[in-house]
Amino acid sequence: MATSPILQLDKVSKSYGETFAIRDVSLNVDRGELVCLLGPSGCGKTTLLRIIAGLETLDSGTISFRGEDLYGMAPHSRGFGFMFQDLALFPHMDVFGNVGFSLRMQGMSSDQVRMRVDEMLELVDLGDYRNRKVHELSGGERQRVALARSLAPAPKLLMLDEPLGSLDRVLRESLQAQVHSILKEIGVTAIYVTHDKEEAFALADTIVFVNGGQVVQSGPPEALFRAPATEMVARSLGLRNIIEGTVVRASESVEIASSAGTLSTAGPLPDGLAVGDGVLVIINERSVSIAPVHHEWAEMGIKLSGVMNEQKFRGGESEIHMTVGRSELVSIVPTLDAQTEMTSGDEVSVLVPPEAVTLLPSAEA
Repeated sequence: MATSPILQLDKVSKSYGETFAIRDVSLNVDRGELVCLLGPSGCGKTTLLRIIAGLETLDSGTISFRGEDLYGMAPHSRGFGFMFQDLALFPHMDVFGNVGFSLRMQGMSSDQVRMRVDEMLELVDLGDYRNRKVHELSGGERQRVALARSLAPAPKLLMLDEPLGSLDRVLRESLQAQVHSILKEIGVTAIYVTHDKEEAFALADTIVFVNGGQVVQSGPPEALFRAPATEMVARSLGLRNIIEGTVVRASESVEIASSAGTLSTAGPLPDGLAVGDGVLVIINERSVSIAPVHHEWAEMGIKLSGVMNEQKFRGGESEIHMTVGRSELVSIVPTLDAQTEMTSGDEVSVLVPPEAVTLLPSAEA
């Protein structure tokens, strides 16, 4: 039997003067789900998080948690945890004092505080750090102390506002896996704000794209990558094969005249589009295959001719850049598959299967 979402937002809006920070945002979060709010700086992600926490008031709409309307409820009464980007650790306290602070405020006994703090420090692999001062910790260690402090009161919902944003990429990627593992081990429902798509992919069960204060698209990372709803989402996902085209036929399959040549995708034509309409064609770069010009393809799909421009090695993968028709396209393939006789300037055969093609209304429509 399906369960109801633990957190529900219905048409939530917030403005400052005449400027909307959040407009008509509706969102459901399931118990134990890790949701990433992804979008550019200034798009409203942090404002939305603060509204859920009760740190900002909404202008309209409703927010309910476990079926209870949160309107007018004080932040400390909600039982939510919040991990800020600046961490807000107390510099005059040691690690134990920071993690145990909120527990003491709740009136726990000294023995209860000690047991809970030790449990949290073991969880974040800092069991031997209880007496360390904040200034003695590395950046990554401070992040884990802040996470332990946020989890110590057993929050009903945990909200994290770009908590790894100040770290270098290598350390950030290392901590992403650890944060994901910890949150899943605890089973806490979490909302995580980031502008980094790689971070969202590494962490999220569901990604919610926010732009201009509105939800543009939401869903599992794989589903969004396969079928982005807008050009903004596609580019935010790092998709680069975005070209212009025109729908020329629509029946069991859809035929598109594009700047790369004639393409096809499985029907029916998406709602709102008709034969003759201009479209944006998104070609998934991981689904495009490339081979020497006389290669006989066994796979189904549109075969195009192109010229290979360059090949960039990325460890286990290779990026192949090529000119196809009037377009510059990219194919990402396993490096071993890229070890062929092809070199820059060679004519190549390019296979574009129907499932690699997504159509969106033209930006000019």
